[in-house]
Amino acid sequence: MTAQLAASAEYLPQAQSAVQSIDWLAVAPPTVTALVALGVLLADLFLPPARKALLGWLSVAGLALALLSLLPLLDGDREAFCLQGKAEVCSYTADRFTLVVQLLVLGGALFTALLSMTAIRDSKTPAGPATAGELAATGEGAVTGDAATAGERAARGDGAAAAQPLPAGEFWFLLLCSAAGAALLPASRDLATLVVALEVASLPAFALVGLRRGEARSAEAALKFFLSSVTATAVTLLGVSFVYAATGSLFLTEIAEEVTHVDGQLQTLVETGVVLTLVGFAFKTAAAPFHFWVPDTYVGAPLPVAAYLSVVGKAVGFSGLILVTVLAFPSYGKDIWGPALAVLAALTMTVGNVAALRQGADRAFSAVRLLAWSSIGQAGYLLVPLAAAAYTDDGPRTIGSTLAYALMYAVVNLGAFAVAALLARTKPLARIADFRALYAARPVTALVFAFFLLCLAGLPPGIIGLFAKVTVFATAVDAGLGWLAVVMAANVVIALVYYLRWTALLFRSAEGAEGTEGAEGVAGAGTGAAGAGAAAAGSGEGAGAGAGAGAGVAVGGSAGGVAVLPVPVPLKVAVSLTAVVGVVLSGAPQMVLRFADMGLFGG
Repeated sequence: MTAQLAASAEYLPQAQSAVQSIDWLAVAPPTVTALVALGVLLADLFLPPARKALLGWLSVAGLALALLSLLPLLDGDREAFCLQGKAEVCSYTADRFTLVVQLLVLGGALFTALLSMTAIRDSKTPAGPATAGELAATGEGAVTGDAATAGERAARGDGAAAAQPLPAGEFWFLLLCSAAGAALLPASRDLATLVVALEVASLPAFALVGLRRGEARSAEAALKFFLSSVTATAVTLLGVSFVYAATGSLFLTEIAEEVTHVDGQLQTLVETGVVLTLVGFAFKTAAAPFHFWVPDTYVGAPLPVAAYLSVVGKAVGFSGLILVTVLAFPSYGKDIWGPALAVLAALTMTVGNVAALRQGADRAFSAVRLLAWSSIGQAGYLLVPLAAAAYTDDGPRTIGSTLAYALMYAVVNLGAFAVAALLARTKPLARIADFRALYAARPVTALVFAFFLLCLAGLPPGIIGLFAKVTVFATAVDAGLGWLAVVMAANVVIALVYYLRWTALLFRSAEGAEGTEGAEGVAGAGTGAAGAGAAAAGSGEGAGAGAGAGAGVAVGGSAGGVAVLPVPVPLKVAVSLTAVVGVVLSGAPQMVLRFADMGLFGG
């Protein structure tokens, strides 16, 4: 008996060292989101079809609660799942970097939920919110090219008539699961947790892209997204395995120490691991030449999902890239990942902006394609401070410029997608040409959309976009990357062309406005829809007798009349919210730019 007690006492310290501490307050944001996802899944089993809309409101409330759980974490850094005897070695850390990224991803998920409530409701009708007669009156049934007629689209299986409604329960569960993984990733401080969080964020996104059953375009987009992401995961896991084999640890802080003392025989192994890990995350961030899946994926996905991928998906990729470079591999900055990311930044912004410049206004889904290529160009700008971090003495502080730019980009890009979703309710082909004369029909909505485009371009009154670009530009100059600063300046000029061209289209007169009866109907809708546009942007003004509580979408009738479709409250709130936040940030840009001069890791 005494011998058994002695053996137990000898084993007890070893057992205690394997026990990790848990700070439930620190892990609250991803935990709350995951619990709400399970609640939605269970509620979907019992709610009748007529009450499925409650799942959307439950999801919105859950994401809002997850955002509120960030407030208690503002007092200081908190850790969870730390090793006994090594308090500084933890798998989960809620520092300033974590909180900023969690604010971005949970806010983006909440915005996506607002957009999705309208998308799910509209998908229950064969042709969306507009009737077949209204679509014919606007000419949507006479478009040549990829979507010639509704009948041809249905025959190919990729038209609205062939698509089935979005399943509400599955949609909300997948969205919340992806958001939970996205909220976990920035807090991950070991490679195992990092990869798991990355996959939890990515796997539900595959299904979200292909959730429009019976639509070939959606299935193709999901397949491309799946194959590219699986490839990225495989490459990342191979790189992680090489790093673990060389260092014997998965914790980022321990890896940073061990790689400086790696045996010469293992040096090639760890360098290969670093390169493969970077390549894997380059897929996730849609950096060129690993960007090929983006345009088709955005076009095939429901618009709210495309908006989610353009912001939250990028935040996930960049967060992982920041963690592995700045925290795990700082000693390889100047030799490996610094030059590689600088080249990727230049290539990504150039490919994205040049491709966006070439988008034809009359091509089906050209508006979504332009936003997709624009997001690739913006990813190039986001890579600049990360590349510069390799050449500065304080790399973790330099990457604050990436977060500042990401916050600006998230707000205005989500707003641009919200306006595109608003117009897509009656213009399902989502062409750039469909935005022509938007100001005449919906002046406030046109002004809000123009503001978003100018922010992305970096022109006043989009002050926040201008200052964010200047901050990113300054990091390249300060790091001695003058050539990268020149490339960025050239790309900003290229981007100005297509952003300003799209903005000017909003204020042009309708094509063939004079002498056509249908155009007169649209022009006559200008006064009535102006109030609707104001409501959509949060002004609260009414639009006609039947739309006092919401905005309206004007559709020209066959005899010059006007049909007004009320804009649902969630969509109106989404447009209004992004517009208000964008204006506030332009008035007080220091609210996000302060992250560029702030230490985000530790302390």
